[in-house]
Amino acid sequence: MKRIFSSYAYEGGPRAGCWWDETVSLPGFASLNGDVRCDVAIVGAGFTGLSAALTLAREGAQVAVLEASTVGWGASGRNGGFCCLGGSMRSDAGLDRHYGVTARREWRQTERDSVEGVDRLVSELGLDVDRHSVGETCLAHRARDVASLRGHMQSVRKNYGVEPELLSTADLTAVGMSGPFHGGLTVPVGFGLNPRKLLCGLVQACVAQGVTIYERAAVTVIAPGRVTTTHGAVHAPQSVIATNGYSSEDVPNWMAGRYMPAQSSVIVTRPLEPSELEEQGWTSDQMAYDTRHLLHYFRLMPDRRFLFGMRGGLRASPAGERAAHAAVVRDFRRMFPAWSGVEVTHGWSGLVCLARDRVPFVGAVPGLPGVNAGFAYHGNGVAMGVHCGGLLARLVNDAGRVRIPTVVARPAKRFPLGAFRRVLMPGVYLALKAADALP
Repeated sequence: MKRIFSSYAYEGGPRAGCWWDETVSLPGFASLNGDVRCDVAIVGAGFTGLSAALTLAREGAQVAVLEASTVGWGASGRNGGFCCLGGSMRSDAGLDRHYGVTARREWRQTERDSVEGVDRLVSELGLDVDRHSVGETCLAHRARDVASLRGHMQSVRKNYGVEPELLSTADLTAVGMSGPFHGGLTVPVGFGLNPRKLLCGLVQACVAQGVTIYERAAVTVIAPGRVTTTHGAVHAPQSVIATNGYSSEDVPNWMAGRYMPAQSSVIVTRPLEPSELEEQGWTSDQMAYDTRHLLHYFRLMPDRRFLFGMRGGLRASPAGERAAHAAVVRDFRRMFPAWSGVEVTHGWSGLVCLARDRVPFVGAVPGLPGVNAGFAYHGNGVAMGVHCGGLLARLVNDAGRVRIPTVVARPAKRFPLGAFRRVLMPGVYLALKAADALP
């Protein structure tokens, strides 16, 4: 495999301190040795791949899932656990301009459908995923951002059919969300969860439906009718690529330059005492993020640990990991000074996936009959990854008649500079940081 980060990004170092790994055990699976046959081969055992596998198996298909490491090794097993609206980084105006008003409305409905789909899945499978939060709150980190939040309210009403709530600083204090914020906007769609518990439920459901999962089965070649790994091959008329930010430039070659892995880092504190929560003024279970381009995202979890994450890491190395961790801790302590002495017990990072068009892609891989792919959820893959897995399953079953939302159906474009596209990121991040710092 050809990947654009150093090997460190794909090894154990970045996720060594992942809190989720301590909350629930996942079953282990054997590797693939020799050749097998089935109806559909799926590459990647994260939310997208497992969702596709479960949907297909429920409809009677024989499915094999191939995972280069272990189930949920990538972003699915180490994200912030925000099941929320999102998946793209395009404004309404940008979507209208490039895809049309009808396509934008369809996409916004898809966002809501993705959240509601996870909600149904959790209920159907009877999962305890530590669910909390009624929707998500965006917090203004500058006074002038409040006007933007106010202006966004009508868009929320039209796009999602729900009533948002604009919060003043006094309102935020009253609901237990005190901090260096000038106001906020709550959109009542979405909830927080433990992503590893959702993964565990998906895995168990897949196994119960007869899905075969192979771990430590790194795929080296994807061709029509055959997916080759380091120790065997799966012969299947249909295959699905569900590797997202952990994709390879040559598996298949079409992927080269069409995805941009970006690092996101998370920390979790020890459980906070009621007195500590009161002192800081943050007692809410609401999941939140701020209006920065390089946003912070955070939430108080049911066990009273506080999760805090941010974007911005650029180097895949032990030193780079330490620097990214230190930056997250620094920002956490600045935003919540009453907790400046609270122990941070866990810290890790992972790769989210961006696309040049800043929207996900779900569709057929050109030039490879029977091969479909889904990727690029822009840091909102809990809901959208699960949803796109279902879309991929429908493509496999009935590609001629299935309706894929226009916004995600166009083939993903290549980034400039090909394999060297990561050199674009430092300049982009500097510009975004400068914009975030403007008064």
